[in-house]
Amino acid sequence: MAVGARSGHEEPEDRPGRSGNAGAAGHAGIDGETPDGGGAVKKPRSFWKELPLLVVIALVLALLIKTFLVQAFSIPSDSMQNTLQRGDRVLVDKLTPWFGSEPERGEVVVFHDPGGWLDDTPEVHPNAVQKFLSFIGLMPSAEEKDLIKRVIAIGGDTVECKENGPVVVNGKALDEKSFIFPGNTPCNDDPFGPIKVPEGRIWVMGDHRQDSRDSRYHQELPGNGTVSNDEVVGRAFVVAWPINRWATLPIPKTFDQPGLNAALGAAPGVLGLAGAVPFVLWRRRRAVLAGRHTAPADSTP
Repeated sequence: MAVGARSGHEEPEDRPGRSGNAGAAGHAGIDGETPDGGGAVKKPRSFWKELPLLVVIALVLALLIKTFLVQAFSIPSDSMQNTLQRGDRVLVDKLTPWFGSEPERGEVVVFHDPGGWLDDTPEVHPNAVQKFLSFIGLMPSAEEKDLIKRVIAIGGDTVECKENGPVVVNGKALDEKSFIFPGNTPCNDDPFGPIKVPEGRIWVMGDHRQDSRDSRYHQELPGNGTVSNDEVVGRAFVVAWPINRWATLPIPKTFDQPGLNAALGAAPGVLGLAGAVPFVLWRRRRAVLAGRHTAPADSTP
């Protein structure tokens, strides 16, 4: 009877060497059983079993980043010296074009060959590993025919450059000393213009003017040397490799000079003024007529 008096609502003592369900319950969550003894808790997968899934996720993310956000490109020539050196790796912003952003003057942009610009370039045959790494964006593509130049003029601009003179955009001379290759002239090797850049297109030139086959040299092709905005991959915004060459690629100040947009900005202003004048005259006429109808009658006898 004394033993029966100890049973009931009291929990049994957890004594060393004690066996049975009570002892198992006392170690729930450690020995793999649920608190109510209903079954085993699943053990976490080992790292090696999770590794393939992690690799797949990383590759998918890399592909998405390369497609929609940022892509690496390698500089294959000297046409953008000294801003960019042969072998530099630049990162290109591919996100903003998805939101309707268009190239701006002064930007360094990567664009697909419009057709005929790289016909003399020897073909490259990368191996399978290089193809895969370039596909996911971890390595610059060796097969795609892409170029990198600086935007000098955009749609609606008039650009020209006479021998021994500066590049002139919309009547404003550009001061290119901060980015043009030392010892180069703006265009003495191939003067041009004036050229009216069609809407939706850009005029591009390399910073190493005497070593750049840019818009000047392709005026006989469709587009007259200009590049469609649709061919632009994105803006190069930073030199990422090698480490000792790390640098951002800002827009030179000369492209922010007052009046450079005057040719484009004047037309909307003039049109707006032309439309506002008739509207104001119409309102004044209505006010005069309304005043005549509401004027009090003359009470003079």
